[in-house]
Amino acid sequence: MPEIETKGVPLPEKVEGDQKDIVAKEETGSIEEAQQLFGVAKKRLLNVNEWDKICGTASAVFRLTDESGREVQGEPKVGFHFKIDVPGPGSKAGEGFDWVKVEAIEEKQDAAEDREFILVRVRPTDNPTTTNDDVAHFFSDKATSNFLVLREKMVVTAAVLGRNEVPNTAATESFIDKIRNAIVGTGAVAGMSNPQWKSLVSGVLGKG
Repeated sequence: MPEIETKGVPLPEKVEGDQKDIVAKEETGSIEEAQQLFGVAKKRLLNVNEWDKICGTASAVFRLTDESGREVQGEPKVGFHFKIDVPGPGSKAGEGFDWVKVEAIEEKQDAAEDREFILVRVRPTDNPTTTNDDVAHFFSDKATSNFLVLREKMVVTAAVLGRNEVPNTAATESFIDKIRNAIVGTGAVAGMSNPQWKSLVSGVLGKG
C-alpha cells in the first residue's frame, strides 16, 4: 500500500484507538493530465451516493442526507450526513443504519508547491431522524474518517484516513448495539473494511 505525505492536510491528531491509511496513487505524464485527473477524482469523491457502485457488490451502501436525515442528491455540505447500510446486522439506534456527520470540507491550493487537495471529514453521530441521542455507528464519536484527493505535481492520490477508531460500546444504551458495535467495530479495526476502502480509493482514480 502506498504511503502518503499529509503535510498541510488538516487531520485530527491520533489520541487513542486505531489509525488507518488506505491509499492509491496515479502518476500521470504531465501537469495538465494530473490536473484533469484531480478534477475528475474530486467529482467522484463528492458523489457519495455512487460510492457503492465504485466499491462493488460487497460494499456498504452510502446515501447522502441533509441535516434532518432526508436523502438528497448533489455534493456533501458541512452538517449533512452519510446514512450507511453496512453488510450484516444494522444499528438499532440508527434504525438499521450507521450514521456519520460531515464536520469539515477543506480545499487548498498551493501554487508554489504545485499542490492541491480536497478533504471531507466525517464523524459518527446520532440518528438525525429520531430523538435518540445515542451514537448510531459501530465506532465512537472520537473516530473520524477523512476522505482525501490530493495532487502533487504529476501525482494524484486518493485516500481514506481513519483516526482514533474505537468501537462504540459506551455511547449507546442498547445492549444489542453494544454487542453489535463491538463485533463490527473490532472487525473494522482488524482490517475487514479495508477491501471496501481500497476499492473506493482506486475507483476514485478510475483504476477500479
